[in-house]
Amino acid sequence: MNSGKMTSRKPLIIAFFTIFLDLLGFGIMIPIQAFYAQEFGASPTVITLLGGSYSLMQFLFAHFWGRLSDQVGRRPIILMSVAISAVGHFVFAMAPTLTLLFVARMIAGFGNANLATAQAIISDTTSKENRAKGMGVIGAAFGLGFIFGPAIGGLLGQYSPTLPSFAAGVLALCNLAFAWFMLPETRRPDSSPAPRRTFKPEAYLQAMRRVNIGQIFGITLTFTLAFALMEQVVGLLIESVWVHGLTGNARVGEATRLTAYYLVMVGITATLIQGGLIGRLSRRFGEITLARTGLAIVITSFVMIPFVAESRAYGLMLVNAVIMACGTGIYNPSSLSLLSRSADSDEQGAILGLNQSLAALGRALGPAFSGLFFEIRPTLPFWIGAGIMGSSLLLAFRLRRPAS
Repeated sequence: MNSGKMTSRKPLIIAFFTIFLDLLGFGIMIPIQAFYAQEFGASPTVITLLGGSYSLMQFLFAHFWGRLSDQVGRRPIILMSVAISAVGHFVFAMAPTLTLLFVARMIAGFGNANLATAQAIISDTTSKENRAKGMGVIGAAFGLGFIFGPAIGGLLGQYSPTLPSFAAGVLALCNLAFAWFMLPETRRPDSSPAPRRTFKPEAYLQAMRRVNIGQIFGITLTFTLAFALMEQVVGLLIESVWVHGLTGNARVGEATRLTAYYLVMVGITATLIQGGLIGRLSRRFGEITLARTGLAIVITSFVMIPFVAESRAYGLMLVNAVIMACGTGIYNPSSLSLLSRSADSDEQGAILGLNQSLAALGRALGPAFSGLFFEIRPTLPFWIGAGIMGSSLLLAFRLRRPAS
């Protein structure tokens, strides 16, 4: 049974900082991970599989964490998962082999499969009318994580390729302490038996019979698959086009710096939209129109990247980052709001967990192919990603306004 919508904004604010610290640690790792793996002799295909191993664990365990949070409460799940992610970051920093790098990212992925629980906290503390604005809190946390995380990772990567992962581990410990003392419980646990399996296909089939949920699940999978094709190789593209005449740590440092600039620009734009504009845009245009518009903008940005690479103008790459972030900043909270409004109050964690599992599956499948596509032709992942995302847009035109 749901504990009801809270009138205080304190849980929402605390949830924001909890999510922000979690994603800050994740963002720190992004600029350096690919180039650090190269030091172990990893090819582009293996590098993208490393990123996919993290997302595979999120796919397997996102529904588990979300459903468990419906039964035992949100707070213990957040505490447990953040502690596990800290272990993963520290193992990555000390790993002597490529195999242990994979193990470390899988541990961190298992811990960071908690986003559905964070989304459920937002659902617990907002009304349906304010759900899109509430989900924008997660988007703003993402955006800020992508502003400061890559910036910090890019800076620390200039000194040591392992320093960013140590910093991510320390941030996870800080997050654990913050959540322990500040995060309240937003849901009264129920008496249902705890989930025994991580992945339950029948749960998807049951949920997809509901209005909009099947369409949103399909959009989530195709959108994240396409986005993973892009994000796993964008740093490698930047390195191949704009980093020349350097070797060793100097090359790693320069590639990390330019990749960090790109990601910071994405984060700034996404934060401005999701943190300040999405509520007003949602009230004026509605979530369905925003979801469709956001997808169309992201497709446009994907198509632009090969032409930007051909021009060799790095400034245009930053412009592309702004365009892409506008699309994702509009799409993400709108789709989450639609999904939450289509689910009953006592199954928010489970439904959002299923959706997060599909997002993680897309992020696992994308890297399985993006490195191979990159080796064939560096711009090929972006063309294929645009085509796949086109199917997301087609599904978006089948969405219907949910019952109030």
